[in-house]
Amino acid sequence: MDMSIGELSKRTAVKVPTIRYYEQIGLLPEPPRTDGQQRRYGTAAQERLNFIRHARTLGFEVDDIRELLTLAAHPSEPCAHADEIAARHLAAVEKRIEQLQALKGELERMLEACHGGSVAECQVIESLSLPVPQ
Repeated sequence: MDMSIGELSKRTAVKVPTIRYYEQIGLLPEPPRTDGQQRRYGTAAQERLNFIRHARTLGFEVDDIRELLTLAAHPSEPCAHADEIAARHLAAVEKRIEQLQALKGELERMLEACHGGSVAECQVIESLSLPVPQ
């Protein structure tokens, strides 16, 4: 299959500038070009871009994706390193969830303490004026 960058973008739901960016940082190899210098992509590029897109959707950082792509290129190797990358990312997600739950609790407390009235009496404004807890 031979497709333009626009067609690749459409098939993978990845914007053209993002595809070019992934090429620049080495996540996606630069494709061959026509005599007119138009990029031409094949099935392998589409599959790789789908992999990258899915990994980004799950929140993996670019360096982790690069490592996972390297691992994917060696299918007979043990997957322990891939498991380590995923476990590290899961730990980061769990920590972020804890932070978001604390943030949610603080916002709920601010809203519960506010009983309407004027801005001068607003608990939301007053709470935001206090020093940030460490």
